[in-house]
Amino acid sequence: MNIKNKLKYYFPALTHKNFRYFWIGSIVSLIGTWMQNTGQSWLVLTLTNSPFKLSLVNALQFTPVLLFSLFAGAIIDKLPKRKILIFTQSAMMILALILSLLVFTKKVEYWHILILATLLGCANTLDMPTRQSFMIELVGKDNLLNAIALNSSVFNAARLIGPAISGLMIHMLGFTWCFFLNAISFIPLIFGIYRMNVKNSTIKRRSNKNLFKEVKEGLVYISKNPKIYRTIILIGIVGTFIMNYNILIPLQAKMVLNESSKGYGYLMAYMGAGSLISAIFVAASNKSGSKKARLYFSAFSVSLALILIGFSKNFTLTGFFLFLAGVFNIIFSTTANSRIQLNSNDEYRGRVMSIYSLVFAGSTPIGSLITGYISNNFGVSITFMVNGIITLLLTLILLLTSYNFRSIKTLK
Repeated sequence: MNIKNKLKYYFPALTHKNFRYFWIGSIVSLIGTWMQNTGQSWLVLTLTNSPFKLSLVNALQFTPVLLFSLFAGAIIDKLPKRKILIFTQSAMMILALILSLLVFTKKVEYWHILILATLLGCANTLDMPTRQSFMIELVGKDNLLNAIALNSSVFNAARLIGPAISGLMIHMLGFTWCFFLNAISFIPLIFGIYRMNVKNSTIKRRSNKNLFKEVKEGLVYISKNPKIYRTIILIGIVGTFIMNYNILIPLQAKMVLNESSKGYGYLMAYMGAGSLISAIFVAASNKSGSKKARLYFSAFSVSLALILIGFSKNFTLTGFFLFLAGVFNIIFSTTANSRIQLNSNDEYRGRVMSIYSLVFAGSTPIGSLITGYISNNFGVSITFMVNGIITLLLTLILLLTSYNFRSIKTLK
């Protein structure tokens, strides 16, 4: 088998022209996004030296997702996803430019970052579920899992490269370039989406129904599908107590390991490396539907990784545990994403994925505030351990109740 056939066999999603446009553009864009995420967290700590104020920025960035995702899903099911993405990506590019100008002119203040983070959250409220539900229009159901895993590989390659570049850039040139290069990085993705030729055959226009009725229909549909709603509950648990790396890792770097921005960038790169390796493995080896066992095993494993980080006071050991967290994070997120999409009808996919985004990203403000409170009062190491233990216990309870629920149905 030659190289071309091997690529086609292991990565069939890349045979779709529209997906290639999206995937290649995402490579550049997401590196910029991770540069900004890293730079923004370190900038907030530099301005305030406060774990709680950092957690507040993170919370506000995801609060719009929490408030408006239900309505975003109804909009996504009505409008062409390609046009929505061009709008949201352009908005995020403008916000990055504004932040870079504020830093460059030395006018930036903490409240500026709060406002820009909130506006970014508003754009993400539409962007996240649109990107997720757009995958199936680019590659079809047969190659959906492969596309999700390849998309994760890009995301995590960016998480490997972006923070490392950002850490070095802050150290050598200051914050401005992190935000300016992120703004420029949106251009290839916007151009790629513009060049796509996507048939909007899956769009069901329901102009005779109001927004609230469509939201209700989506919620009823989810409530009748245990594979979807139990996966969403698990995503909520992991999203609340695990997915707070933007807060936990800079705190671990600065307050536990006494590292500079360079060390912080390397810790993020450790995690990105684990995520990248995991995403490539999932993309190359999984061509069928997701498995329940893999979903729960990965949730247990990432919880244990967090607990171990809580015990670590060594830079290399912390990096290794973050590497493991990255591996199991990707296994969990790709399995959960594909499990939900493959069990959703086309008519409801936008609304289902908006609930996915609501729970996955919308639970972050709650988790961010909890994380900030525990860190302020009990220390960073305790926070890692507590979050890991809570996730472990809640995941176990959800797993056991799923078997009990099945047994009760069988008896009936």
